[in-house]
Amino acid sequence: MIYKVFFDGACEPINPGGNATYGYVVFENDKIIHRTSGRYKPPTGRERETTNNIAEYAGLLAALEFLIHYKLTGKNILIHGDSKLVIEQVFGTWKVKIRGRLYEAMAFEARNKVKEFTNLKGIWIPREQNTLADELSKEYV
Repeated sequence: MIYKVFFDGACEPINPGGNATYGYVVFENDKIIHRTSGRYKPPTGRERETTNNIAEYAGLLAALEFLIHYKLTGKNILIHGDSKLVIEQVFGTWKVKIRGRLYEAMAFEARNKVKEFTNLKGIWIPREQNTLADELSKEYV
């Protein structure tokens, strides 16, 4: 059994400073078992510090939390995202630089959550292969 997850984020009507929203969809053997969208709520005092990167991380974190909640951490899971930054920082070789940006904390949180899985792989995909998650990410804009 293979689980495939597609996530995406958006920050609109302006980036940075807009509404950071996300969406993700979970497939079990090519059948959708869950799909959702949501809005990222920044910490108090940092409401205008929203970006596309924060929205992308919010989507990945929400998807990981779903997988953990439903005890899928021991399953074969492929995570697909069109954010090269997120995929490379969490699953690849890119470093996370500490500069006080909100997404750095989210990156470290995602890395910690990924450690709970036994067979999880992140895959970068072009935007045109991520249309369902993209549509979900824009439901709250």
